[in-house]
Amino acid sequence: MTLDEYNGFCASLPHTTHVVQWGGAHVWKVGGKVFAIGGWNEGAGLSVTFKVSDMAFDILKEQPGLRPAPYLASRGMKWIQRISGETMDAEGLRDYIRESHRLIAAKLTRAVRKDLGLPA
Repeated sequence: MTLDEYNGFCASLPHTTHVVQWGGAHVWKVGGKVFAIGGWNEGAGLSVTFKVSDMAFDILKEQPGLRPAPYLASRGMKWIQRISGETMDAEGLRDYIRESHRLIAAKLTRAVRKDLGLPA
């Protein structure tokens, strides 16, 4: 997945906003909360960080090309960073980004979800 494809996909999800921050990372948010972070992986292409369920974290953290997200996972949060397509292709990545968006949106306050037109 290229940076343009990543940004295009994230933009297609409901009620998202985009900002470039943290040293050039492409950060996508829903309701002001981060659900995906894309950045360059030391010349090896695009790395993408996303939130996952507890079970997915336990499975994905052991897979080649994936790792617990630096900084986030070390603080007990269940975030995975895809650093290569070795075990997760672009379609799988889109599925996990979509799920990350859903997980983050579900944790927004009821008032914010209502303002955005998201399910309560």
